[in-house]
Amino acid sequence: MPSLAPPPLLVDRQGDITRLTLNRPQRGNALSAELVQGLHDAVLACHRDGTRLLLIEGAGKHFCTGFDLGDLDSETDDTLLARFVRVELMLQAVYTAPFTTVARVQGRAMGAGADLAVACEQCWVADDSRFAFPGAAFGLVLGTARLSARVGPALARQWIGAGATVDADTALAAGLALRHFEVDEHGKPDTALEVLARQARRLDSDTQAAIHAASRVSDGELARQLAALVQSAARPGLRERIRAYREASAR
Repeated sequence: MPSLAPPPLLVDRQGDITRLTLNRPQRGNALSAELVQGLHDAVLACHRDGTRLLLIEGAGKHFCTGFDLGDLDSETDDTLLARFVRVELMLQAVYTAPFTTVARVQGRAMGAGADLAVACEQCWVADDSRFAFPGAAFGLVLGTARLSARVGPALARQWIGAGATVDADTALAAGLALRHFEVDEHGKPDTALEVLARQARRLDSDTQAAIHAASRVSDGELARQLAALVQSAARPGLRERIRAYREASAR
């Protein structure tokens, strides 16, 4: 009997703590359509099931190497547009969560993977963490407003415009990341996560949700961000712009 392919997303719920693990290490946890849908569904389930703390991490060496373009030849401008819209809706589900969200980033967090880390309330980094936001190189506006809110508009524009790679120390200094963590703890209890879970439980769930809602942008601003993405991705030639970017990056 052929072995079943491992699920692209692992979901572990322990009481009011949910851990989501991107589980495509052979692809750098790149965001396939299936993984994006799984993430979206799992995060929305957390909105309803009493989760107070959500942890998102990646299996293997990397957190998430971005949008999976492994089968670009089979895509069209329209299918790519639909996939990018679903990515943004997933990111907004993370961003609007009425509970504490943490991304633990090791290795690379690229493109939509970096956007996923920024969508979380907190980002923790390992020594080897690296962030990059390359979407603008092929004309895509995705996650810019969330990054600007985190590190400031000028620095966000600089990183995006230059195609910069941001290391862990720079991310911590700029406020992109909140704290450092050790990747290999050899089974030791994650005391920092336990402390954060206690903090998340200090307030009742309704108050926690109200504070989260009051401290984020309005629904109108979220709609504007989605519209900006659609407008940028709907320009004809998206697939060829992505292809040209990949070829230039490979040189």
